[in-house]
Amino acid sequence: MTHELRVQAVSQVTDRKPLPPKVPQRLEALWATDVFTLSKMQASLPKDVFKSVKHTVKTGGKLDVSVAGAVAAAMKDWATSKGALYYAHVFYPMTNATAEKHDGFISVQSDGSVITEFTGKVLVQGEPDGSSFPNGGLRSTFEARGYTAWDVTSPAYVMETDNGVTLCIPTVFISWTGEALDKKTPLLRSIAAMSKAAVRVLKLLGHTDIAPVNSSCGAEQEYFLVDAHFAHSRPDLLLTGRTLFGKPAAKGQQFDDHYFGAIPERVQVFMQDVEERMYRLGIPAKTRHNEVAPGQFEIAPFFEAANVASDHQQLIMTLLKMTAKKHGFVCLLHEKPFAGINGSGKHVNWSVGNATQGNLLDPGDTPHSNMQFLLFCGAVIRGAHKYGPLLRAVVATASNDHRLGANEAPPAIISVYLGSQLENVFKQISAGQPESSDHAGVMDLGVDTLPSFPKDPGDRNRTSPFAFTGNRFEFRAVGSNQSVSGPLVAMNTILADSLTWIADEMDGKMTAGMDLNGAVHAVLKEVMDKHSAVVFGGNGYSEEWHKIAEERGLANLRTTADALPVLKADYIEELFDRVGVLTPVELESRFDVYAEQYILAIEVEAKLVISMAKTMIYPAAVRYLSELSNAISNLKEIGIALEQETAEKVAGLTKSMTDMVSKLGAALDKHDFATAEEHMQYSSQTIRPLMDKVREYADALEGEIADDFWPLPTYQEMLFVK
Repeated sequence: MTHELRVQAVSQVTDRKPLPPKVPQRLEALWATDVFTLSKMQASLPKDVFKSVKHTVKTGGKLDVSVAGAVAAAMKDWATSKGALYYAHVFYPMTNATAEKHDGFISVQSDGSVITEFTGKVLVQGEPDGSSFPNGGLRSTFEARGYTAWDVTSPAYVMETDNGVTLCIPTVFISWTGEALDKKTPLLRSIAAMSKAAVRVLKLLGHTDIAPVNSSCGAEQEYFLVDAHFAHSRPDLLLTGRTLFGKPAAKGQQFDDHYFGAIPERVQVFMQDVEERMYRLGIPAKTRHNEVAPGQFEIAPFFEAANVASDHQQLIMTLLKMTAKKHGFVCLLHEKPFAGINGSGKHVNWSVGNATQGNLLDPGDTPHSNMQFLLFCGAVIRGAHKYGPLLRAVVATASNDHRLGANEAPPAIISVYLGSQLENVFKQISAGQPESSDHAGVMDLGVDTLPSFPKDPGDRNRTSPFAFTGNRFEFRAVGSNQSVSGPLVAMNTILADSLTWIADEMDGKMTAGMDLNGAVHAVLKEVMDKHSAVVFGGNGYSEEWHKIAEERGLANLRTTADALPVLKADYIEELFDRVGVLTPVELESRFDVYAEQYILAIEVEAKLVISMAKTMIYPAAVRYLSELSNAISNLKEIGIALEQETAEKVAGLTKSMTDMVSKLGAALDKHDFATAEEHMQYSSQTIRPLMDKVREYADALEGEIADDFWPLPTYQEMLFVK
């Protein structure tokens, strides 16, 4: 019966026609039509109100709450004109997911009639239940009050589905006692702290006209698409986002024929649908392509201000999943949905800059003489070395553990790749005075009809977790299912700390009589003397690098159980508290939430491994053994001896699997842990290896049992049938 369902699924998938692509519209006609942009505000608000809102958005100045009433009325009129009957305060709890509370515009009058109403008070503040979201002990279960507060710097928008239109208002989410319960609040704080420190450094460099400094983000999102007919027959995909069982197909990615290959027709129609939704929401989709693994794809937006980019990243994940359903797919954002082929990451391209000095991580043509760039780049180097374990901790999840450290993703050791040109410049700084920069040169292709073109001054290193890529750093260790807020908070915070240290050092040296040039080079030399160990340009996948990193004193936090306790370290607590991003209580709550999520994720997987092994794989093995036994017995009666090796092998694998299932069940019964750290290590070192052992036997059974007995859609079907 199970095989028949698989056959039906394959037939339905192969017979399915792509949804017809929509008639393409001009980008200009689509762009931000579903966003309450500044231009829409300007057209609908009194001049003084608009000027106040624009000042807050552009400069980060304090919001004048008195303007909220006029903004709310204009926002309501715009949203209802597009069909909205409800509004939602959208926020981002500590789950990597998006949350929203919907309320109607309806207001019942004394005479029984109704009107649409949306006040400034309602716009500014909402009140969802603060106890039903993970809070790490910040609030007791019976203490339920939490608040959302309007984030004017991230524009409101309408979300349109087949079920209607909703006005969505980005907000922060805080407890009744004022602690951050979300990912947006710390991000906004980190941007403010980084800007304050950056402005100090720019002033010391002689600038007088200095706009607020912001960080920018462009996150490359990788994902898998599996036809819904297959995914719905896989309890593991539906409940955990990854396959807990599955024998690799004979063909995987070894031919390197999927990466940047022709996009399947049905997938391209899906992509175009996603992109249209993104453009309507003001999300600048820039790139789409096939990724390395079969069934894997990528979408990347253009750079935006970090806070807006973070909100948009959450929207992208939502849109991918929603649109996939419409096209008969399930979108998998798990970091490792399929064993044996590449997993998915989210490469976070990060830079800092402002409207007056531009991109502060742009080296220019002569980086050796660009003091501004060298100071900001040096600050990043110092921060990555001093707080490397923090960068590892903010990408630590149960799912990302499957990816980090494999020969497809950066290692769990945090290092910085600068490229040959910059590495040479910083070596010159360490040795004394930088005198020159390597020139980029020209690429001659040796064919007259092809143009010569300038090449970059340094190559890229895809094995580095934190690489300089021209005018930004690319944090490549972020998981595909993660919010980018956590990594952005960490990067902004360590940069704020390093820039503050640089400003203090420069100020002291210049007060003592040193000129600007001398102070800059003295500070940079100290940075490289103390922190150059984090700079590495070699192969991050090699075993040799692990030995080198250990000699350099770089942490190798292989699992989430190893990495998350960094959040409880005194020097990390002191960092966040001093910079003003997270209080000790807020930081501790994050450790508690993330530790609990790690433990629960592994427990859910372990329970599902037991269930699937007992109710799906074991019955299939027994039925196949029964048929084999009958065949052997019947043939023996007529004098034909059929080899019993297969039956014996299947029986042995089945026995080994069930024995291991029993051990896994017994291991799950242990609950007497003194600390969350102990429980995480038990999950990592005991539960997970037992799960892997059950899988080893089950996957071996898949290779032995006749296909018409196997109950689960296979890798071959899920990855290659689109």
